[in-house]
Amino acid sequence: MSVSRNRASRHSRRGFTLMEVLLVLAILAVIMALVVPQYMNVQRQSSVDATKVSIKGLEQALKTYAVGHDGELPTTDNIDVLITDPGNDKKWNGPYLDDDTTLPRDAWGNPLQYEYPGPNHPNGLKADIWSWGPDKQNGTEDDINNWTVEVD
Repeated sequence: MSVSRNRASRHSRRGFTLMEVLLVLAILAVIMALVVPQYMNVQRQSSVDATKVSIKGLEQALKTYAVGHDGELPTTDNIDVLITDPGNDKKWNGPYLDDDTTLPRDAWGNPLQYEYPGPNHPNGLKADIWSWGPDKQNGTEDDINNWTVEVD
């Protein structure tokens, strides 16, 4: 009799019960509910910070360009002079950006927007630089720019 009881107890413990599986899934769901939002906030803030750095880098390139061009900046349509020699500019001493193949992009892969002369005139630069932000739409509250956001 003890042999059959031993065999039966070995048989009943081969797998997990439905209740045990559901309990583990519930615990995992609670952990994920706590961790994922924190991760998403960190990821979003990292993207915003990276975009601010890109804006600051473009500002510095524009200032360097302006030094050699009597304080003038490239027009909105002519921003490519920061990376490409126009051929008819004897004062051009570029490329003015570290990556001399493309203009800076935001953390979401979109090109930074540039307007000169800009209507907001931040930091005496007289040029507006902005990103459409994570929603990739212009003029929304998540836009990152150089006239309302402190770009360190």
